Amino acid sequence: MKISTREMVWAAMFTALLCVLTILVRMVQPVIIIPFSLQPLVMLLAACLLSPSAAFLSMLAYLCLGLIGLPVFSVPPYGGPAYVLLPSFGFLLAFPFAAWLQSKLIRKHNLPNFILAGIAGVVFFYLLGLPYMYLILKFYLGHTVDVMQVLKIGFLPFIVFDFLKIILASLIAAQLSRRLDLKREVVS
Repeated sequence: MKISTREMVWAAMFTALLCVLTILVRMVQPVIIIPFSLQPLVMLLAACLLSPSAAFLSMLAYLCLGLIGLPVFSVPPYGGPAYVLLPSFGFLLAFPFAAWLQSKLIRKHNLPNFILAGIAGVVFFYLLGLPYMYLILKFYLGHTVDVMQVLKIGFLPFIVFDFLKIILASLIAAQLSRRLDLKREVVS
């Protein structure tokens, strides 16, 4: 896994952006099981602009910052190892892998590629996040939940917004790619 200095700086910038946006959004919203956030937008944008390895490391750095105790997550306790016991942690756990997958699927820096890869990233995000939520709610917290309840809590209220985030991230990435003359190196 070779990452250039420039890409390391970009990855660190996305990690910092993720931290700042999470803190800003949580200041204006009530505490709920799965909060609305701009985290998927940053993950989607990082995956569009970074290599798979850099996108993965950027999201992993955010995850690690929160797990070591920095208050960068969306809901109380805002950080620390106990956060893994919250129902929403599965979505955060999915960030590095979803970013890697999305970035890996992008062959050219253009809007259709960004959108299609973003859809794959979000699908993966839910495929990891929703079962994790179910397991924590049912077996750790002891709630009587079924699959439909989990979908009502963690999927239905957010999916439209996540698709809007895919479109927004793709539009921003297409503009940045053109203005910064970014190219995707396809490795066979």
